[in-house]
Amino acid sequence: MTQMRWLELLSAVRLGSKKSSNELARSPFHKDYDRIVFSQSFRQLNRKTQVHPLTQHDGIHTRLTHSLEVSCIGRSLGMLAAEKIKTELPMWITPADVGAIIQAACLAHDIGNPPFGHAGEYAIREWFDDAAHRDFLKELSPEEEADVRQFEGNAQGLRLLTKIDYHPDDGGMRLTHATLGAYLKYPWLSKTIASQGDRPSHQRAKFGCYQSEKETLQQIAEQLGLIQLGDYHYCRHPLTYLLEAADDICYALIDLEDGIILHMLSYEEVEPVFLNLLGDYGLPAELNLPHSTWQQKIAALRGRVMKRLVEEVTSTFAKHHYEILSGQLEGGLLQYCSPDIALGIQRAKNMAREKIFEHRQKSDLEIVAHMSLQHILDAFIPLTLPEKSLSFKEQRLMSILQQFGANFQHNHYQNIMQVLDIISKFSDHQAYELAQVLQGRRVAFI
Repeated sequence: MTQMRWLELLSAVRLGSKKSSNELARSPFHKDYDRIVFSQSFRQLNRKTQVHPLTQHDGIHTRLTHSLEVSCIGRSLGMLAAEKIKTELPMWITPADVGAIIQAACLAHDIGNPPFGHAGEYAIREWFDDAAHRDFLKELSPEEEADVRQFEGNAQGLRLLTKIDYHPDDGGMRLTHATLGAYLKYPWLSKTIASQGDRPSHQRAKFGCYQSEKETLQQIAEQLGLIQLGDYHYCRHPLTYLLEAADDICYALIDLEDGIILHMLSYEEVEPVFLNLLGDYGLPAELNLPHSTWQQKIAALRGRVMKRLVEEVTSTFAKHHYEILSGQLEGGLLQYCSPDIALGIQRAKNMAREKIFEHRQKSDLEIVAHMSLQHILDAFIPLTLPEKSLSFKEQRLMSILQQFGANFQHNHYQNIMQVLDIISKFSDHQAYELAQVLQGRRVAFI
């Protein structure tokens, strides 16, 4: 049976790098983390939706705070997992190195998400679905059409990391192949719409790479020795399983805390979910102190639960190590942990779906978010047609795009991707305010 090798999987070679350097203060993987932190795309996550669009509450998670928390859990998972399989790792790799790889990949895991979270993804997909019915996309290949009709934050993130930020079309952030491999949750291309039938935009299969970056995907996979499953289709990097677990742990638990803050849930509803996930770890003292606030209680519970989950997930990773290296493990690590963990995480997600995601307050904001992106796409995407003769209004719209760096050429697909690059970087508030301007409802004062 073919197996991947850690010697290749932990490659510190940088994508597009023209030099090699050693620093005493930080490893190549810590340098990856720093490059992501200082990128403009990462800063933009500060006012992007995690769950609640356009929220004015300072205590609610944004994509930035979520990404920071996921990176902390990812680092713990990476270091502990490496300790448990250290005899399998190259001599020059320390647990801290593995922790840094996952920490950097986790930090970037949502970097390609558009404004308004999943509502933004659905809005973009639905706009292009409608455009396809008007033959607007007829000059695109079936594969290119699939990319835009299935806009995917994960694939957009790979594009930002490897092509857009820092060194355009020359390695992007020039991260190590190990970090890029850990980032790639779905190391394959989109499927054509015809192969998926008429599935709604929110049910379309996830993928991690657009046609425009497929050669980059191949280069990453070959450098890391990922097992090839088809054309531009590879098995996951082993560390991706830990990134996915870190993300699942954070959003399953912390979405509930945001629900309490927004009065969509009560602490009394949430506490049993955390208690069921504690197992034999014992109750934190804060639960029995007479003057503990709900914030203090939930923080104590969260800390205990996360400690248990980190221990369980890393033990599961070590137990299934050879399956993972062979590309044979199906699903995520959490489902292979103790049965009460998978059940508890699912219970938390169900509560969020029923009490938060379907809440009228959230639905109203998602409608505003959806319409805002639709107006932006209505204005900008028609300008991507090659050789288009522009009206006065369209010239003004083109001027806005050019200020954001657009440089349209003769390739319709590449022009569309440039607009999606611009839109995906917008914060929620930037997108909302621009939509207001485009509808003539306000002036963007200088």
